[in-house]
Amino acid sequence: MTEHPDVLILGGGVIGLSTAWFLAEAGVRVTIVDKGDFGRQASWAGAGILSPAYLEHAHTGLDQLRALSWKLFPSLSQKLREQTGIDNGYLVCGGLELFLRAEERPSEEWHGEGVAFEELNSDDLHRRYPELAPAVHRAHYLPDMAQVRNPRHLKALQAACAARGVSLRSGCPVHQFVRKGDRIEGVDTDQGRLTAGCYLLATGAWSEALLESLGWRLGIRPVRGQIALLNTDATGIRPLLLCGKRYLTPRGDGRILVGSTEEDVGFDTRTTAAAIAELLQFAVALVPNLAGAAVERCWAGLRPGSPDGKPFLGAVPGLDNLFVAAGHFRAGLQLSPGTALVMKQLLLGEQPAIPLDDFRLDRWTKPRE
Repeated sequence: MTEHPDVLILGGGVIGLSTAWFLAEAGVRVTIVDKGDFGRQASWAGAGILSPAYLEHAHTGLDQLRALSWKLFPSLSQKLREQTGIDNGYLVCGGLELFLRAEERPSEEWHGEGVAFEELNSDDLHRRYPELAPAVHRAHYLPDMAQVRNPRHLKALQAACAARGVSLRSGCPVHQFVRKGDRIEGVDTDQGRLTAGCYLLATGAWSEALLESLGWRLGIRPVRGQIALLNTDATGIRPLLLCGKRYLTPRGDGRILVGSTEEDVGFDTRTTAAAIAELLQFAVALVPNLAGAAVERCWAGLRPGSPDGKPFLGAVPGLDNLFVAAGHFRAGLQLSPGTALVMKQLLLGEQPAIPLDDFRLDRWTKPRE
């Protein structure tokens, strides 16, 4: 029997899987296709850092999306665990925002966002965390900072979607949309033509080519991020360490993720000696004892960058039944619950939980003539 779901989702990363789960929970018939295995691209590769945010203090669209996702993550994690038996590793572990130069002043961003934090000067910091290098001069401690284990979260989402009747088609590259007037009639794939009532494009860094075939150039591009995984054999809960755009993410089992780079190298997912060496040097500079840690493995993911750093969420102008959720850059997993909720609401004709004007596809560009 030929499938004709209510919604066909292109892309089986954290955005596509999360949206499928929200839709399936609402009784919607969903099919997801992915060119490879589900959740094996940028969603899998990230560190799972969740920074606290609150809707009552969110002033921009991106802040509101982050705050909505932060609010949803605990209940989503619990529901996934109840439905699948898989623990996604959601954990409120706290975090330290570190400053390496004496003249470097901590930002004031936490003051205006209602986020609990504690300023630690050098003496307080090193008394509480003696493993930190003397070069760390001060820090903000954020007790509410949390993390999830990306691979486990994706495994739980995939299992929950399957349990809710979502059709999961891996190894199914999409080649083009089939358009008739102001509607998409289907997509041509390696498994033949697939049709649905509505379509959601959530293919991350690979979204641009499919949109360009419809006359849209949003500027979504791959940005490589490399990560090293260390094993310290020292179990226990420790805070996240953030320093600029780089971080150490300690897991409870003694492993520590060290990331990450930002490289415009196209669709190249190789790890490089220079980048990994730089990450390891960064880790040891923050925590000298890590010089003796085992390097367990290294990998890279391709983040979907956008020209203004914000994702594209909403309908494709001029088409009645095609929607996009792509361009989340470094925050795909962090923003995934809020994105999934508002995309479910858009697809069902409901009022979105937050305003989406900041994420419109035509916010700064026009269709290609």
